[in-house]
Amino acid sequence: MHEGATLVIRLGYRGAGFAGFAEQPGGARTVAGELRRALETALRRPCELTCAGRTDAGVHAIAQYVSVPVSSDEKDALSGTRLMRSLVALTPDDLSVQALYRAPAGFSARFDALARSYRYRIAASDARPVLAWDHAWWYRGALDADVMDAAAQALAGEHDFKSFCKAVSAEGKPTCRCVSRLSVSRVTEAGEELVAIDVTGNAFLHNMVRTIAGTLVEVGRGHRDAAWVARVLEARDRTAAGPCAPAKGLTFVGVEYPENSLTPWE
Repeated sequence: MHEGATLVIRLGYRGAGFAGFAEQPGGARTVAGELRRALETALRRPCELTCAGRTDAGVHAIAQYVSVPVSSDEKDALSGTRLMRSLVALTPDDLSVQALYRAPAGFSARFDALARSYRYRIAASDARPVLAWDHAWWYRGALDADVMDAAAQALAGEHDFKSFCKAVSAEGKPTCRCVSRLSVSRVTEAGEELVAIDVTGNAFLHNMVRTIAGTLVEVGRGHRDAAWVARVLEARDRTAAGPCAPAKGLTFVGVEYPENSLTPWE
């Protein structure tokens, strides 16, 4: 199977109806489960999926990447246009197959990723959000995005992010990661003003982005000073950080791969 090529799928999903990306025992509805069933129907064979970053229950994606090895016969015979139409027809309304790419044999959506990006959205207002309701955390109060952005810069670079990882997941595992970009800004989307936390890194720990968001909100609401975030990082202790922000505010927004590693599957 490996001497053929790799099919890479870019997909998005609304997280509310899924128990996360990864398939689970017990039959819970997952992104991987829905996509795998669609692929196996279209390709008429078992499929093994690898994704760029597993998302938790309730987390959305606008550009998740999934890789599937294909045989040399499939590489030559597979029509991207027909497969795209089949997958769109076979997948549910809360999952969007957006594009199909061709990559060399052995390519992995996970291990070949150079960086991953997330956006965390907060509707900081006494008024209930309208169109952002399903993909933003409604925080009933004011947040100072400028102070949050200043505090966030302590997290840029390579650090031990143990304070920002779910405690059980951190046990006995390396917790150093490199955050290349982190910013907090006010944005307007569909006529609504939101606070957006944008973060890009080589990889992320379990609940890391949501814990960063919850920690920065403590600063933005005035409960902690900006210097506190650096102290949280130094502590290497999950209890030092703020709360884990709700899953529905988080969206997986993109992956960077080596240049020219993906070409459209025509």
